[in-house]
Amino acid sequence: MQYAGAVSRLIGELARLPGIGSKTAQRLAFFLLNAPPEVAENLAAAIREARATVTRCSVCGNLTDIDPCAICSDQTRDRGVICLVQDPRDVAAVEKYRGFKGVYHVLHGALSPLAGVGPEQLNIKSLLARLEGGDVQEVILATNPDVEGDATALYLARLIKPLGVRVTRIAHGLPVGAHLEYADEITLGKAIEGRREIK
Repeated sequence: MQYAGAVSRLIGELARLPGIGSKTAQRLAFFLLNAPPEVAENLAAAIREARATVTRCSVCGNLTDIDPCAICSDQTRDRGVICLVQDPRDVAAVEKYRGFKGVYHVLHGALSPLAGVGPEQLNIKSLLARLEGGDVQEVILATNPDVEGDATALYLARLIKPLGVRVTRIAHGLPVGAHLEYADEITLGKAIEGRREIK
């Protein structure tokens, strides 16, 4: 079905968002058009404000509206342990755990030669600069457990180990409460490989 030009454009722009297909874009567009005007205006204002004020932290690379970010500014955090993640969303995921008291470094991607992403496209230089001071004792490689994430972790481990910094990798495997019969072979294999001695 053909929609008016402005409606069609709105649907097209919404469909460009990740995870939004044409049907969802249509539903969102009609919701915005049928909602009170302030709903669309508030959404547009929030997008404009975020685009104007959010930047990358000069220390860790996380998205922030203050520089350095709140985590890097927090004097209670352990600066001797850096958790290295691929995306800002990963920082939020680790923070939900509430057990990690160190700081972060955000790569903004993973090595992917097929997609044209090499080391120079990632936030690696500033990581190495952070490690030069000798204050960091451990870097936890918390990249995604996929081909790109594993390749990135291996590449970074080879860069970091010669600096005398301990390099660890988050364990992969079965989530708590999962049943073995429902696990795929890769997840189960990672769980077996990452096994620890019971003391």
